[in-house]
Amino acid sequence: MSLKDTLAEDLKTAMRAGDEVRKSTLRLLLTAITKAEVPGEDDPGAGRQTLDDNQMIAVIAGQAKQRRQSIDAFTRARREDLVQIEQAELDVLQTYLPAQLSREEIAAEARKAVDETGASSPADKRKVMPVLMKRLGDRADGRTVNEVVTELLSGSSS
Repeated sequence: MSLKDTLAEDLKTAMRAGDEVRKSTLRLLLTAITKAEVPGEDDPGAGRQTLDDNQMIAVIAGQAKQRRQSIDAFTRARREDLVQIEQAELDVLQTYLPAQLSREEIAAEARKAVDETGASSPADKRKVMPVLMKRLGDRADGRTVNEVVTELLSGSSS
């Protein structure tokens, strides 16, 4: 069963169970996947493409990133009611993403990438980040990776 089929089945289950948060989150997610399958205005002649599971995970990761950004914004605005809604949606999305690495695991991979690239100062972060993000993929949040690399290159411990 493909990831899209799993999402559709989970949506049906959420509808039967009356789980409004899961239902609305999965509907938004399936809409985002469908939108990603439709070609853009720059290529109107292209037919609709079908995303593979890895591409769908990238869409899910993008949706999760949006929720994290919203949580940050709502926290700064002291809108705890909206933070709770976004957090609930993020929790649903994370069930479909690969397990996230801990900060320590990210730091270990970052040290390897720093050694490989020969980076020695914060100015070298642009060398390390592409190598590290390619290696970590969707298993780590880019903001956390950035923080760990910044700490490593500035001499702070993580």
